[in-house]
Amino acid sequence: MNVKDLKVGCQTFTWEMLGDRFTGGPDDLLKAIADGGYSGIEITDTMIGRYADKPAEFATALKASGLTLVSFAFGSKSGFTLKDQISADLEAAQRWIDFASAFPGALVSMGSATVVSDGPRDDKFAIAAEVYNKAGELGRKAGVQVAVHPSSHHNTLLFDRADYDRIFALLDPDLVGWVPDTGHILRGHKDMADTLRTHRDRIRYIHLKDVDANGTWTMLGKGVCDTSAVIEIANTAPRFNGWLVLEEESDTAAADPAGAVKTNRQTMRSYGA
Repeated sequence: MNVKDLKVGCQTFTWEMLGDRFTGGPDDLLKAIADGGYSGIEITDTMIGRYADKPAEFATALKASGLTLVSFAFGSKSGFTLKDQISADLEAAQRWIDFASAFPGALVSMGSATVVSDGPRDDKFAIAAEVYNKAGELGRKAGVQVAVHPSSHHNTLLFDRADYDRIFALLDPDLVGWVPDTGHILRGHKDMADTLRTHRDRIRYIHLKDVDANGTWTMLGKGVCDTSAVIEIANTAPRFNGWLVLEEESDTAAADPAGAVKTNRQTMRSYGA
């Protein structure tokens, strides 16, 4: 795969992080992302809005916007680490797998396992792995790839390199892929390139974002993320589907989400994507 084959999508969390300050809906997101020059979108269960039970209508809206659904992302208040919530989490997985199945090539991305209760970390890894693997089985039956998206946010179970190695040792690589996030990796452990290379066989698509040396979110190209190295490694990942999904959580984006994601898209063009 060459740089010219890369496809660039946008994640809707840039708007989601505004909370009540965002008063629009999914159609506003489609317009902003299409106007920003992107060809794909990764949308979340929080932002899908009126299309949640209407995949056919969402497909029509995507087509009108010239966008492809790269992935549908969802999380859980359980953090995927509560035993008594496994069945509910799998019901949610099934719901969004069914939704994604209406979009050829779209994945379902499951949020980072998170600590929401007391108890041994070993147990939480085991529960999270059970949820992810069983969701992967549901995805395989529906022809939809499922992937896990570790993060560096508050109380994440999947923060540093040891956590990544540990969860991947528990996950079936054929059932559960990986959506590496460059910003989250850099915040949790410094050697991003080694982490990507070590687990490259699990990569399905990539979240590309940037942080400064202190781990503070910054606009793409303004921090320490070596985007050229990310692209080079992605090109060697056997299951990488070609999508780089840009996600922006900086203060710049909080002030002007549409403007920030448009700027990031222009930045990617300097890398030939």
